[in-house]
Amino acid sequence: MSHIHIQRVLISVSDKRGILELARQLHHLGVEILSTGGTARLLKNHAVPVIEVSDYTGFPEMMDGRVKTLHPKIHAGILGRRDQDETALKKWDIPLIDAVIVNLYPFQETIANPHCTLEEAIENIDIGGPAMIRAAAKNYERTAVIVDPEDYPVLLKHLADNQQDTTFRFQLAKKAFAHTAAYDAAVSNYLGRVGNNESTSFPAVYHAVYHKIQDLRYGENPHQKAAFYSEKLHPEPQGTLTSAVLSQGKPLSFNNIADAEAALNIIKELGESQSCVIVKHANPCGAAVASDQTKAYQNAYATDPSAAFGGIIAFNQKLLASTVSTILETQFVEVLIAPEIEEEALEQLKQKPNIRVLACGYWKPSKSQTTPNYKKIGGGLLLQTPDSPAADDLAHLSIPTQRQPSPSELSDLELAWIITKYVQSNAIVYVKNHKVIGIGAGQMSRIDSVRIGLEKARQAGFETKGAVMASDAFFPFRDGIDTASQAGITAVIQPGGSLRDEEVITAANQADIAMVFTGVRHFKH
Repeated sequence: MSHIHIQRVLISVSDKRGILELARQLHHLGVEILSTGGTARLLKNHAVPVIEVSDYTGFPEMMDGRVKTLHPKIHAGILGRRDQDETALKKWDIPLIDAVIVNLYPFQETIANPHCTLEEAIENIDIGGPAMIRAAAKNYERTAVIVDPEDYPVLLKHLADNQQDTTFRFQLAKKAFAHTAAYDAAVSNYLGRVGNNESTSFPAVYHAVYHKIQDLRYGENPHQKAAFYSEKLHPEPQGTLTSAVLSQGKPLSFNNIADAEAALNIIKELGESQSCVIVKHANPCGAAVASDQTKAYQNAYATDPSAAFGGIIAFNQKLLASTVSTILETQFVEVLIAPEIEEEALEQLKQKPNIRVLACGYWKPSKSQTTPNYKKIGGGLLLQTPDSPAADDLAHLSIPTQRQPSPSELSDLELAWIITKYVQSNAIVYVKNHKVIGIGAGQMSRIDSVRIGLEKARQAGFETKGAVMASDAFFPFRDGIDTASQAGITAVIQPGGSLRDEEVITAANQADIAMVFTGVRHFKH
């Protein structure tokens, strides 16, 4: 483990957080600082001694700064090895550069602007920065490379303690290569989309980049190892699990995270009224909309009390102490999720310290999600655009039956349709008075899902007469409608599009059932 005494550093940063304090500390330690453009001006304006790269190399910046660090005196100084390259370095009078502190042009921030042009994006592709980072990372045995402002204090501590050894520099090098790889991936994915119809076309090569948040105790089962990562190419600042704050409780498990993601996705679609959803094994097992949060929870719990045991409960408004009190009196819960948590509610939850409590922040309704989702398969990847919000489908309903749904039926159909989108296919959901009363999930036959959902409703003590039914895909036969009619279902929402639609419509008309077609299917496999 060789220790390198840092005598000379090169600093060139777009993200200038903390750089002034770092430079002051380096100067205090007697380190010579080389810098470029705006970074050099910042340091000079604050009386930090600095040598501009153009003065150091004897070659001016060119083409509006496009060429400034691409010079042998810079790269040989970064890549030079003390033993092997001394002769060449002395011949050309090139001093060693012991550390490179660089971060890159803000490409991802630039293309995040919906009005960004291709020309603007191209101008924000960094060339010299990645070259210096990669050179320093390659030569980690004697050159330190810092790409993250969060590492500035770590660097200073290592310098103060004289612990800036090979092991430390190797960790920095790994982070640096990951940084440039992510940057190149963002550029490649962006350019791959340019000129394509983004709703139907995908780049020839797709890159996904994730940063580890934490190791997990285990995966779906105790014999499986697992870790939790956040996506860096398409970050979402609020309303996601990766940005959520764990207010109390044990660390989240693999299954907690999977179920919490399902709950959060559902609650985001349930509008601004007080809403609650309960998820178990990635399927909703209860949901309701009400004027009062506690009532919304009680109605969601009533959907399937046995399934709700140990479930994930999500709310779309601040979690109140009154609701928490009811939950603690009613059931065992693994995770509670809400945009924010009332202080009194947190105090109450201290009596159950193992309950995980997540404050995820308030999300913005999104009508134009572009981040693709994907499913890993052996030797490959399935990539697709996100499923559209279920509520959007309701603006384009067609009604093929003789009877029109009433306003109250339409309201219940909307809730049923949203929940159905998140139930494992084949999916059937029953709703009555703004609360889910039965769910049939994950069956190979749609009629079995119809029957299971009705049986679940009866087991929970609900009267199915006057309820509505939603199906995530079309009914291939009239048997689903006939079975629903016998249970007193009065309205149905489904995509339509079956070869036997006329047969299904006839069954609905014969039972005086109002049926609406969305024209959109929401399979969840």
